[in-house]
Amino acid sequence: MAKNAGKTVTLNHIIEEAEYKNICLGITSTGRDGEHQDIVTATEKPKIYVYEGSYIATSQDTLSMGDAKIEIINVTKYRTPMGQIILGRVRESGFIQIAGPQTAKEIREICDMLLDLGSDLILIDGAINRISSASPLISQGCILSTGAVVSRDMNKVIRETLHAIELFTLPQIKEDTLRTLSKSITTKGETALIDEDLNVNCLNVKTAINAGKIIAKNIKDKTKYIVVSGALVKKCMEDIINTTNRIKDITLIVNDGTKIFIDTYDWIKFTRYGLKVKVINSISVVAVTINPYSPYGYYFDQKEFLTKTKSFLKEIPVYDVMHGGNLYE
Repeated sequence: MAKNAGKTVTLNHIIEEAEYKNICLGITSTGRDGEHQDIVTATEKPKIYVYEGSYIATSQDTLSMGDAKIEIINVTKYRTPMGQIILGRVRESGFIQIAGPQTAKEIREICDMLLDLGSDLILIDGAINRISSASPLISQGCILSTGAVVSRDMNKVIRETLHAIELFTLPQIKEDTLRTLSKSITTKGETALIDEDLNVNCLNVKTAINAGKIIAKNIKDKTKYIVVSGALVKKCMEDIINTTNRIKDITLIVNDGTKIFIDTYDWIKFTRYGLKVKVINSISVVAVTINPYSPYGYYFDQKEFLTKTKSFLKEIPVYDVMHGGNLYE
């Protein structure tokens, strides 16, 4: 949800549990993590500790930035600003820094390589504003880290967290034919309208971001679905709503919740207008972790924050990672 929400602490907790249960991990990242000081906020960060036998995928330049001994197995074709991505095995436990692949496609392929090497489980270390790795096209589940750093208002933190989870867990298309059509449209990177007879009208637009008016003007009496292959943003929705009164009769379809970039307030406003969204792939939220402390000098009551968050997330486990997991159960 934000920097300093407890993501690295969560990662280290999972690594430690995996070692205890003899699970061989593969570890990579969508950004950079494990550095001593956050390069954006200039605050201290926890380091990433890996155990002997684990596999990692990281950039060449980060290999010398930790004290774990890494055996290089493969230098891949993928490049980052910090050098090519290498695959390695931890020969001596210690601290590491990770800077992983740049695109969703590269992350997926790197994960497959780590599995082929013998990893039982892959951990993809996420990064703020890089939530694409939560997509079901890449990973089987995600853990959402949230905390006081999001806002000084505890209720706002919980509200924003619930919004993120709502987007991740939007209902999935159940009809096989509609699902196949929608998947074909998004795979081609197109924007299209589908009517009640499942006829497809592909629009001549590069993205849907600025195409709300064009989409709305192409809506016919029988139009039932709008399929958006890229990002669904506020401007697109506003233009559709302001151009047609048919929004209540139509369902928007996106690939998954990581493609939606609409904040809490606007999402509520659009749903009141009648916005309905379904996804081709729903995201499995495995757990939510909370951090009651903010690096900006304020904090929440630990027990109240955990109890209140859990009361809204009855179906998803919530852990206070700063205090040894689910401390109050």
